[in-house]
Amino acid sequence: MACRAASFELIYNMALFPELQIPQADGPDGSFICDEILMENITQRQQQALKQLYSRYAGSLRALIGSVVHEESEVDDVLQESFLQIWREAHHYSPKAGRPLGWVITIARRRAIDRVRRRDSYRRAKQRFEEELTPLAHNGGANGTASEVTLTDLRSFLGRQMQTLPRVQREAVELAYFSGLSQREIAATTRTPLGTVKTRLQLGLRKLTQCVRPLRHKI
Repeated sequence: MACRAASFELIYNMALFPELQIPQADGPDGSFICDEILMENITQRQQQALKQLYSRYAGSLRALIGSVVHEESEVDDVLQESFLQIWREAHHYSPKAGRPLGWVITIARRRAIDRVRRRDSYRRAKQRFEEELTPLAHNGGANGTASEVTLTDLRSFLGRQMQTLPRVQREAVELAYFSGLSQREIAATTRTPLGTVKTRLQLGLRKLTQCVRPLRHKI
């Protein structure tokens, strides 16, 4: 009965989300293992069940995530984060709240939306930091030795403030601004998820912006 109800749930979700594809038989004997059984097995920490769920819906969820983030380079990262969350939080799933497919779709959509928000938040933080820094760089030496802030002073000041950042944030900012690495290159170099790199950069730049902002009144 549960698997029959799951079939109706699949039809409903396919109508709601055209990106979904009809899952193929994946049992050892060519039979179809319903999502409810897979979720029970995942809850029991059976990795094969997670692999089957991934094989069944990864392509569809990738398309769904892509329709939200609109950046191909981030789709696979969000997909991986989604299945990691499914693995870690499978015990939170309850059939009373709906079918597994709906729960999985919700996780993927929320992860995708969160990625877009973090990406936009990082861009705003970067823009604010550069807006605060630009006047200092242009005007630092305007008054010669009488100026309280010179370019040398600014570099020294930023160097000291960098040391106050948590190590992981300082590393991300240094790799981005001094080594010229892209966010994806930083992720690969530090073996850190791309989303985590974005968050570290955002937090680091936000703190540096707050430190630099008071200096504008000294120019």
